[in-house]
Amino acid sequence: MKPALVVLAAGMGSRYGGLKQVDPVGPSGEAILDYSVFDAHRAGFGKVVFVIRRDFEKEFKEKIGSKYEGFIPVDYAFQDISDLPQGCSVPAERSKPWGTAHAIRAARSAVSCPFAAINADDFYGRDAFAKLAAFLSSGPIRENGKARFAMVGYRLDLTLSDNGTVARGICTVTPDGRLAGVKEMTKLARVPGGAENREDPSSPVKLTGLERVSMNLWGFTPELFAALEERFPAWLDANASNPKAEWYIPFVVDEMIREGRADVTVLPTDSSWFGVTYREDKPAVVAAIRALTDAGEYPARLLPQ
Repeated sequence: MKPALVVLAAGMGSRYGGLKQVDPVGPSGEAILDYSVFDAHRAGFGKVVFVIRRDFEKEFKEKIGSKYEGFIPVDYAFQDISDLPQGCSVPAERSKPWGTAHAIRAARSAVSCPFAAINADDFYGRDAFAKLAAFLSSGPIRENGKARFAMVGYRLDLTLSDNGTVARGICTVTPDGRLAGVKEMTKLARVPGGAENREDPSSPVKLTGLERVSMNLWGFTPELFAALEERFPAWLDANASNPKAEWYIPFVVDEMIREGRADVTVLPTDSSWFGVTYREDKPAVVAAIRALTDAGEYPARLLPQ
């Protein structure tokens, strides 16, 4: 069975402004998302599931989903703040959904095969999708009694913005290429000779820039959905007093690794990740895609009309 691609597209891009999933960056008006779908299709993925919100369903389907008709099968799942396990309720002060783990959980009824999960507004590159498709299409679903997952690991210095700080999951990798843990750092900035995390401005954490980071390009089996369902109530209880708390998928993966319930193979790539975190990032993304197109990596018109 071909793996599926789950695209986390429910975020509206509060720092960037507007529905950036549909913002054109390619030579023929392509969005960043179009390149991910194109790369996934040629790598062997058989289906795309977009996780979106109901409030922009019509716009998203018209401007994005309709482009893939006849190219790859498309399905939709909806991230909703009220989509909670039985017995759980939304705190009165909560105003938005619960983060990337909650978004992936929203796809539980649309996915029954191994799948990749990605952000809608990140450019990951051909190499990353090829490696992940090969992993998901080969080998057992479980190994040594553990769920068999994967993560594409990028070099930190190839994922930073010149226009502000970013959040990244800094990975600890074992000598045999397994993920030992993920530490979320939310104020990473480029500095000469590397990077630093500025969550505590009085004591920034220095980094080399060569660390492997998670850019939310994961390979999972449906076993993840059961783990999410099991863990969500406890996370909700622990964060009931924080209306802005985010349930990140690296938190869940890290817990499963520490509990001996999952092995995660790190698939390293030295491809340059890029995305539009800030509006000022867009010209650099447009130029990078133009260079890849001129080099023959992508056709000038990405999708059939």
